[in-house]
Amino acid sequence: MIKQTLFFASEVSLSLRNHQLVIQRKDSDEVITRPIEDIGVIVVENQQVKFTIPLLNELCENNVAVVFCNGRMMPQSMLMNLDSNHTQQEAYRQQVEASVPMQKKLWQQIVASKIRNQSTLLNKLGKNGGLLRPYYQNVLSGDTDNREGLASRIYWNELFGSGFRRQREGGNPNAMLNYGYSILRAAVTRALMGSGLFPAFGIFHRNRYNAFPLADDMMEPYRPFVDEIVFDLYANGNDVLENYVKQQLLGVLTADVRIGEVTRPLEIALQQTTASLRKVYIKESSMLSLPSFL
Repeated sequence: MIKQTLFFASEVSLSLRNHQLVIQRKDSDEVITRPIEDIGVIVVENQQVKFTIPLLNELCENNVAVVFCNGRMMPQSMLMNLDSNHTQQEAYRQQVEASVPMQKKLWQQIVASKIRNQSTLLNKLGKNGGLLRPYYQNVLSGDTDNREGLASRIYWNELFGSGFRRQREGGNPNAMLNYGYSILRAAVTRALMGSGLFPAFGIFHRNRYNAFPLADDMMEPYRPFVDEIVFDLYANGNDVLENYVKQQLLGVLTADVRIGEVTRPLEIALQQTTASLRKVYIKESSMLSLPSFL
């Protein structure tokens, strides 16, 4: 089932009643309720939004990704359930004990999938995706020759022009990309926790200041789905990260994604991808279920 994504840009009070999220708007008697079991992601942008502790606990128990924005209205942190799967201890041990060759093969699959999706997106947009074909073919174990980085330079130049530089602190479309990736990262983290995996144990990303390196690993093949939305927004004159733009970026969670012969919404595809990672860790499989464009 597709889960709802809720976005709070104005001051509201959020509480719990009968397993329902209760939304009370400021200076209004209107009360809105949503079944918590139907919610997948909550984005809290307004700094005056109020939560009750029972509600936060209920959201955690239902593995809802609650994303909190900072004063610049950019996603900064999220609420994470520390007990979202009944076999977590076993899964954590399997993650820690994963061999270096296994991790290198996982990263090889992830990089090849990411670059292939970048190539497909460029072709879909009428650009020269063929430039990336040599980079996703025959990716080495562990991507030891850094095809991901080399392909990235070509990709961004093709997508937004030779003058574009992908920088976290850069202006639009960088700001839109950052926002979309933050939403995607939260959804990946939620899917990982639901599969009993701990997002702090990464495959490739290992920055000591990064709390969710595994989420950063597993989101890589899904990034082009954000890029497509940003490209369309930017091409249509949207160069300010306003509420309309944010709402469109939140829509990435319902984007059509193909895994094998089956097409499903992105948030459902994430569950399949993270479940396949768990199977690799327990040696039931050697291949990840990774996304592709239609």
